[in-house]
Amino acid sequence: MEYTVRAPIANFTDLLLDAVCMVDAGGRFVYVSAAGVNIFGYTQQEMIGMRVVDLVAPADLARTLAVVQDIMNGQVHSNFENRYVRKDGSIVHIMWSARWSEADQLRVAVARDVTALKQAQAMQSVLYAMSEAAHASDDLADLFSRSHAIVRELLPASCFGVALCDKAGQDMHFAYLVDDGAPCDASLMPLLCETVAQCAAPLLLAPGAQDMLPAPLRTVAASLAGGALAVPLTTSDGVVGVIALRNGPDDAPYRTQDRDLLVFVADQLAAAIGRKQLHAQLRFMALHDELTRLPNRRLFHDRLDTALAHARRQQERLSLLFIDLNRFKQVNDSFGHACGDRLLQEVARRVSACLRNSDTLARLGGDEFVILLEDIALAAAAGLVMDKIHLALVPPVELGDGQWLQISVSVGVAHYPEHGSTREELISHADKAMYAAKAAAYIAGSEAHQPA
Repeated sequence: MEYTVRAPIANFTDLLLDAVCMVDAGGRFVYVSAAGVNIFGYTQQEMIGMRVVDLVAPADLARTLAVVQDIMNGQVHSNFENRYVRKDGSIVHIMWSARWSEADQLRVAVARDVTALKQAQAMQSVLYAMSEAAHASDDLADLFSRSHAIVRELLPASCFGVALCDKAGQDMHFAYLVDDGAPCDASLMPLLCETVAQCAAPLLLAPGAQDMLPAPLRTVAASLAGGALAVPLTTSDGVVGVIALRNGPDDAPYRTQDRDLLVFVADQLAAAIGRKQLHAQLRFMALHDELTRLPNRRLFHDRLDTALAHARRQQERLSLLFIDLNRFKQVNDSFGHACGDRLLQEVARRVSACLRNSDTLARLGGDEFVILLEDIALAAAAGLVMDKIHLALVPPVELGDGQWLQISVSVGVAHYPEHGSTREELISHADKAMYAAKAAAYIAGSEAHQPA
């Protein structure tokens, strides 16, 4: 059957901002108003005779067919939303009102493009979701996992990764990477992130559009089945990382609106990363010595209390080594405080190299250091550590400007449970033992300089 739409009606419908569509019983367009060109990207002539279902996004096809059947059965549908694939491959969100005209054997519908509204709603949703994720996550790994779940609801992504720059901004590492897609060149995501970090701008990869890429990335992207998208994570300190996605060959290609949405996600994620890193930095500063980066008195006391509680439960031993630099005041007076600071940093480095990963070296203040040795089977083991420390400090320390200094330390030892069962008792015993060792070293040094 052939349908003819009267010219006056067609002229009026072409003035509408929403598209008016008429579809025959076989599901093919017989009329589309001028607004349909903006919505679908096809000319009016191209759309006549096309099947509506051929334009519906695959993910929405089943529920669209169910609604079409309801309309064909006489129901009127208002405000039904689904997605269509435009001529250029991009996705458009449509809100429909439709009814079936039995007399004309036509399905008449009015279509409104709500893509911009959906984009705004998605960004608002991202804003709330990312804010909640930032407050609910315990650390960056948890934050990235929550961010992945948020992005997965918005964009197809068989691979999702967050790469962070090191403090120097030179190297990148993936702090989070999940790849559920088909196997591909493993170098794609690292190269993509490195390129985006260097240019500090979003990068969208689509099949057949690699000509403008750097040579290494162009070679890898040439075999890409699907698309990829990456945007920088930017804070006031510059680019701190990159968030990157890759989709599969069966997914719709990434488009400009997808890039804009991911940029918005990246802005929220970068702000959250900045807050997390600032909190971590403040926490580190509160619990560590600024000069040596070692645990400070507060953190050491907390670790010692925890270790004592564990030792009591497990009936294990632990030891404390209290260390003090000999004649450190003379170093400051003779060479200056800057040289004294370098000396403390070098002592911290050498002593740390003598310890296990499970041991704790802390700076209590000034030239006083303390070591916690957990799970010590024999008290003599602490003596072996003390011998290693004395040996490590034998080589002179360079203070700069060609100045070298021979140093030594006095060490006092306390063992749990022999010398106390509380933090205060053990520290006091180790402190007294250190001063006794210092006095003995002073006497020995004085005697060594007496005339024969």
